[in-house]
Amino acid sequence: MTDAILLHRERGLLTLTLNRPDKKNALTRAMYAQLAHALRDADQDPEINAVLICGSADCFTAGNDIADFLQAPPNSLDSPVFHFMLALLDCRKPVIAAVAGAAVGIGTTLLLHCDLVYVSRDARLRMPFVNLGLCPEFGSSLILPRLLGHAKAAELLLLGEGFSGEQAAAWGLASEAMGSGEAALAKAREVGLRFETLSADAVAISKQLMKAPDREQLRRVIEEEGALFVRRLKSPEAVAALSGFINRG
Repeated sequence: MTDAILLHRERGLLTLTLNRPDKKNALTRAMYAQLAHALRDADQDPEINAVLICGSADCFTAGNDIADFLQAPPNSLDSPVFHFMLALLDCRKPVIAAVAGAAVGIGTTLLLHCDLVYVSRDARLRMPFVNLGLCPEFGSSLILPRLLGHAKAAELLLLGEGFSGEQAAAWGLASEAMGSGEAALAKAREVGLRFETLSADAVAISKQLMKAPDREQLRRVIEEEGALFVRRLKSPEAVAALSGFINRG
């Protein structure tokens, strides 16, 4: 267990806080494993009504911790990062996200699998996979073109262009853009606690119905992206880009 993920229970709301402020909440293998474990436990716990994933009021996550990533890169779909992806995909409880500051790579793609997302207007979201010699992951190659159309999705996935929290809300990638990181966190907590008063079964069935039409296709795409991502990690472009990132740090 690591303090890089803080767990807090409040009236049926489980909050998972990314807590590596000195590393901009960059995600390690241990953090992915703990997030996956917490999501699976919450899914089975009748006392948990909803899950909130957040960082601080200043930073959500800078994405993967590159040093940790290079030390033991995922070499199969049986790696901690994929365990986390599938745990979030399979979670039957409502999952809420509160986002402020940077949300890079999986910090953006994981939002596509949350049910409610509250962002600060000045949040900075980006999926720079191609810039690192990699390819999209976590179903983003399927979800983004459907939500945004091919042209806008191409700007985000083929060029790696960033966008703001205000744009995310306008495009339907977030539920609402708030005036600050503190406001986004407060709104997410407020909404999460509302599930205490709702029928857990009715909520679970409603989420299942909403997700069911795309679930199997999405799972296949995540697996296909994952296999290609693992292959791309060994490419000269990715090795050079990721090593250069470490050297600059």
